[in-house]
Amino acid sequence: MSTHGVKDVTFGLIDSTGAIIADASKGISTTGIYLVDGDAEGATQANVTGLEAAGTIGYANDGPKRVSNGSMEPQVSLEFLDIDFDILQKLKGFVNDAKGGWTRQLPKPHVAMLVHSRSYAGVDIYEGFANGQLIEAGMNHSTDNNNETDANTTLTYQALDPLKADVFGGQPYKIWTSADKAFDKVAMMGEVFGGYKASSPLGK
Repeated sequence: MSTHGVKDVTFGLIDSTGAIIADASKGISTTGIYLVDGDAEGATQANVTGLEAAGTIGYANDGPKRVSNGSMEPQVSLEFLDIDFDILQKLKGFVNDAKGGWTRQLPKPHVAMLVHSRSYAGVDIYEGFANGQLIEAGMNHSTDNNNETDANTTLTYQALDPLKADVFGGQPYKIWTSADKAFDKVAMMGEVFGGYKASSPLGK
C-alpha cells in the first residue's frame, strides 16, 4: 500500500483511565479533540517509524529455527505549517501561569492522535495512536532579510500502549482503510480518542 499527501492530523487529550477529556479548560476543546486545520494551519509531514524491527533469529541444528520479535516502538515525526499556540502547550504538558506564560510540568499528559492520508486510488487511510507523548525538542529562529524566514513547528510523538487493555488489542498502533466494508469512522474515532462522541455525523 502506497499513500500520498497528509490529509490531516487530529489530537486529543485523554485522562489516566484512557477517557477523552471533553472540557475546554481541562482539555483542548469541548469535544476533546483538535483537528489541525485552521487558518494557515495544517500538517506538512507525519512520518511514522518504529512499527517493526527485524527479529532475532534463533539457531539450532546448524540452521535458523526460530525468530523472536520484539515490541512495537512507534514514533511520528510531525511538522506543521502552524498550530494553535495554547493547544500546543497543553498537548506538550505546559501549564499557564496566569501571567501570560507557560511552563513545562511533569508527568506529561496522555495524547491520542490520528493521522489521515490517502492511497493513490483515493482511499482514506487512517493511522491511530490511542496513547503517547508529544515532544517539541526545540525551536528554530532565523533573521528575516529581503525574504521572510519561516520556521515550521516540528514535533515528535512517542506512542505508548493504550491505557485500556481492550483498545487496539493492547498495541500502540492501529491502521484502517475506508475501503474495508466493516469500516466505521464514528467507531474508529471513539476507539482512538477514548470514547469520543461526535456532535454531528462524521460520515465515511
